[in-house]
Amino acid sequence: MESGSNSEEPASWDELYNINLMPSELFLKFRKEVQGIRVGLNMELYNAPINELQAKLVLKPLTPEWKWKLIYEPIHQDFRILSKKIPITRFLNLQVGVGHNFQMHATGWKWKLTTCLGGDGVSRIRNKTSVGLFPGFDLRFGWRADYVLPEITGALGTEEPLFNMQSGRLHASLDRVEAILTHTDAACLEQQR
Repeated sequence: MESGSNSEEPASWDELYNINLMPSELFLKFRKEVQGIRVGLNMELYNAPINELQAKLVLKPLTPEWKWKLIYEPIHQDFRILSKKIPITRFLNLQVGVGHNFQMHATGWKWKLTTCLGGDGVSRIRNKTSVGLFPGFDLRFGWRADYVLPEITGALGTEEPLFNMQSGRLHASLDRVEAILTHTDAACLEQQR
């Protein structure tokens, strides 16, 4: 998607506006809350670019003071401690982590700056939307929209046309679908109230 003006326009509306509803990631997450810690088992299926299944065990404290989570991937024998996303600005987050791979006997750390805006020369919105169907079962959708707004220009007394319109573009996709099953004890529900 190029935002520069050129004389070639796409031949069809399909090239201008495209919405892909086939997710490339399907997650099934089982969660159990035990004494202020969420224990999770994630089954993650990636169908693009290759089919791959990953399993992850996740421990995440539920108290706001603790800003980290533990992740263990048994297939890759990878263990990580990740911070929660730390807001730097309204649209910019920082996440840091330390990990160890038992197969390779290697320890390392990494960091990541993320935003819901931005892209490669294109305006992009990335977001997650959660829908609670009933207590203990949520669906979360990860979606993205790349867009170029329409541009209308004109000129008088120059070689440029009096009126010129570049149609905008929209490419939206549903990237991830997560089904989240959470088991909460009745005692925990009473404490939350």
